[in-house]
Amino acid sequence: MTFNDIFKSSFLENVTSITLFDMALALVLAFAVGVFIFFIYKKTYAGVMYSSSFGVTLVALTMITTLVILAVTSNVVLSLGMVGALSIVRFRTAIKEPLDIAFLFWSIAAGIVLAAGLIPLAVIGSVIIGIVILVFANKKDMSNPYIAVISCEDKAAEDAALKILKDNSKKCIIKSKTATKGSIELNYEIRLKNDDTDFINKISDVKGVKSAVIVSYNGDYMG
Repeated sequence: MTFNDIFKSSFLENVTSITLFDMALALVLAFAVGVFIFFIYKKTYAGVMYSSSFGVTLVALTMITTLVILAVTSNVVLSLGMVGALSIVRFRTAIKEPLDIAFLFWSIAAGIVLAAGLIPLAVIGSVIIGIVILVFANKKDMSNPYIAVISCEDKAAEDAALKILKDNSKKCIIKSKTATKGSIELNYEIRLKNDDTDFINKISDVKGVKSAVIVSYNGDYMG
């Protein structure tokens, strides 16, 4: 076969380049692996608002990648065209959670491996990755930071609230303090000793405290 023969390919010859059984098997396996990835994503999601559309995207992305790689591996001309076409595609959807990037790459990688015919690698590898993500994503860590937002009237209320915070946390660091006439707003980064957050109720009952709120955050403080 010469170099020119490689690029001589008619439309009808491409129709039979991949059998129907191969296509069906690859897409069914891609769907099954995509559903497994979706299940892991749903179980480990820790963001503020769960997006079901992103989970469906993981399933679709696995199948689409498999479809593309099947086409690329069957025709050299098509593979060159795919490279050119995909190189001009730009995606503008923002990734809100860092772990979402791992799920997207996992879906793409699984689709590529399945289309390459490495079925045991795709299936066993996906199971191992899923177990690892389940173990580490669901692991509770009491050292996770929280932000306590306290609004009070005077210095006495501030001192009383701070004492309760220090008694119920391993670490208490002030992040910001805003003082206006008759009002003081405090932001503290704290590390809880346990899961008990009843101390916030005690702070809110302190004389001179207007409100007390505790929220979890990812450690990236902006102020």
